[in-house]
Amino acid sequence: MEKISVSCEDYLEAIVVLGGLGHHAVRSVDVAENLDVAKASVSKALSVLKEKGLVDQPPYGDITLTEEGLEYGTRVLDRHRLLFKFMTEMLGIDSATADEEACKMEHAMSDESFAKWSAYVDGLERG
Repeated sequence: MEKISVSCEDYLEAIVVLGGLGHHAVRSVDVAENLDVAKASVSKALSVLKEKGLVDQPPYGDITLTEEGLEYGTRVLDRHRLLFKFMTEMLGIDSATADEEACKMEHAMSDESFAKWSAYVDGLERG
Protein backbone atom coordinates (compact mmCIF):
# COMPACT_ATOMS: atom_id res chain seq x y z
CA MET A 1 0.00 0.00 0.00
CA GLU A 2 1.10 3.52 -0.75
CA LYS A 3 2.51 5.40 2.24
CA ILE A 4 0.36 8.26 3.53
CA SER A 5 1.34 11.34 5.52
CA VAL A 6 2.26 11.17 9.20
CA SER A 7 -0.83 13.20 10.03
CA CYS A 8 -3.12 10.82 8.16
CA GLU A 9 -1.48 7.85 9.87
CA ASP A 10 -2.23 9.50 13.22
CA TYR A 11 -5.89 9.89 12.24
CA LEU A 12 -6.14 6.24 11.21
CA GLU A 13 -4.49 5.12 14.43
CA ALA A 14 -6.92 7.23 16.49
CA ILE A 15 -9.92 5.80 14.62
CA VAL A 16 -8.67 2.26 15.24
CA VAL A 17 -8.24 2.96 18.96
CA LEU A 18 -11.57 4.76 19.35
CA GLY A 19 -13.44 2.15 17.36
CA GLY A 20 -12.18 -0.79 19.40
CA LEU A 21 -9.66 -1.95 16.80
CA GLY A 22 -11.80 -0.42 14.10
CA HIS A 23 -14.91 -2.53 14.62
CA HIS A 24 -17.24 0.35 15.56
CA ALA A 25 -18.11 3.64 13.94
CA VAL A 26 -16.43 6.71 15.43
CA ARG A 27 -17.64 10.29 15.72
CA SER A 28 -15.54 13.11 14.27
CA VAL A 29 -15.75 15.02 17.54
CA ASP A 30 -14.16 12.07 19.37
CA VAL A 31 -11.29 11.96 16.87
CA ALA A 32 -10.77 15.71 17.34
CA GLU A 33 -10.70 15.30 21.12
CA ASN A 34 -8.37 12.29 20.98
CA LEU A 35 -5.85 14.09 18.80
CA ASP A 36 -6.42 17.50 20.39
CA VAL A 37 -7.21 19.13 17.05
CA ALA A 38 -10.05 21.24 15.70
CA LYS A 39 -13.06 19.56 14.11
CA ALA A 40 -12.17 21.33 10.85
CA SER A 41 -8.80 19.53 10.88
CA VAL A 42 -10.57 16.21 11.25
CA SER A 43 -12.86 17.06 8.35
CA LYS A 44 -9.90 17.92 6.12
CA ALA A 45 -8.00 14.74 7.04
CA LEU A 46 -11.10 12.61 6.49
CA SER A 47 -11.42 14.02 2.99
CA VAL A 48 -7.92 12.78 2.20
CA LEU A 49 -8.53 9.41 3.84
CA LYS A 50 -11.84 8.97 1.96
CA GLU A 51 -10.12 9.86 -1.31
CA LYS A 52 -7.53 7.14 -0.63
CA GLY A 53 -10.26 4.60 0.16
CA LEU A 54 -9.26 4.18 3.81
CA VAL A 55 -12.42 5.48 5.52
CA ASP A 56 -16.12 5.80 4.81
CA GLN A 57 -18.30 8.57 6.17
CA PRO A 58 -21.72 9.53 4.93
CA PRO A 59 -22.52 13.27 5.10
CA TYR A 60 -22.76 14.20 8.80
CA GLY A 61 -22.36 10.54 9.72
CA ASP A 62 -19.95 8.52 11.78
CA ILE A 63 -16.58 7.32 10.49
CA THR A 64 -15.89 3.70 9.64
CA LEU A 65 -12.68 2.20 8.33
CA THR A 66 -12.52 0.29 5.11
CA GLU A 67 -10.75 -3.06 5.23
CA GLU A 68 -7.63 -1.38 3.85
CA GLY A 69 -7.94 1.48 6.36
CA LEU A 70 -8.29 -0.94 9.25
CA GLU A 71 -5.22 -2.86 8.11
CA TYR A 72 -3.14 0.31 7.73
CA GLY A 73 -4.31 1.84 11.01
CA THR A 74 -3.77 -1.39 12.93
CA ARG A 75 -0.25 -1.60 11.55
CA VAL A 76 0.52 1.91 12.83
CA LEU A 77 -1.02 1.11 16.23
CA ASP A 78 0.95 -2.16 16.50
CA ARG A 79 4.18 -0.27 15.84
CA HIS A 80 3.34 2.32 18.47
CA ARG A 81 2.47 -0.29 21.09
CA LEU A 82 5.61 -2.36 20.53
CA LEU A 83 7.88 0.69 20.48
CA PHE A 84 6.24 2.01 23.65
CA LYS A 85 6.54 -1.35 25.40
CA PHE A 86 10.20 -1.73 24.42
CA MET A 87 11.10 1.76 25.61
CA THR A 88 9.25 1.53 28.92
CA GLU A 89 9.89 -2.09 29.87
CA MET A 90 13.32 -2.78 28.40
CA LEU A 91 14.91 0.65 28.47
CA GLY A 92 13.17 2.15 31.51
CA ILE A 93 12.02 5.30 29.70
CA ASP A 94 9.15 7.08 31.43
CA SER A 95 5.76 6.50 29.81
CA ALA A 96 5.13 10.12 28.71
CA THR A 97 8.46 10.31 26.88
CA ALA A 98 8.07 6.81 25.45
CA ASP A 99 4.60 7.60 24.14
CA GLU A 100 5.76 10.80 22.45
CA GLU A 101 8.83 9.20 20.92
CA ALA A 102 7.02 6.01 19.86
CA CYS A 103 4.59 8.23 17.95
CA LYS A 104 7.47 9.79 16.04
CA MET A 105 9.29 6.52 15.42
CA GLU A 106 6.25 4.56 14.25
CA HIS A 107 6.04 6.72 11.14
CA ALA A 108 9.72 6.65 10.20
CA MET A 109 10.37 2.91 10.26
CA SER A 110 9.87 0.91 7.04
CA ASP A 111 7.77 -2.25 7.10
CA GLU A 112 10.88 -4.33 6.49
CA SER A 113 12.85 -2.73 9.31
CA PHE A 114 9.92 -3.01 11.68
CA ALA A 115 9.48 -6.70 10.91
CA LYS A 116 13.16 -7.39 11.64
CA TRP A 117 13.14 -5.25 14.79
CA SER A 118 9.92 -6.90 15.98
CA ALA A 119 11.42 -10.37 15.47
CA TYR A 120 14.52 -9.29 17.41
CA VAL A 121 12.42 -7.98 20.33
CA ASP A 122 10.35 -11.18 20.25
CA GLY A 123 13.59 -13.18 20.57
CA LEU A 124 14.67 -11.09 23.56
CA GLU A 125 11.35 -11.69 25.31
CA ARG A 126 11.62 -15.46 24.80
CA GLY A 127 15.03 -15.30 26.40
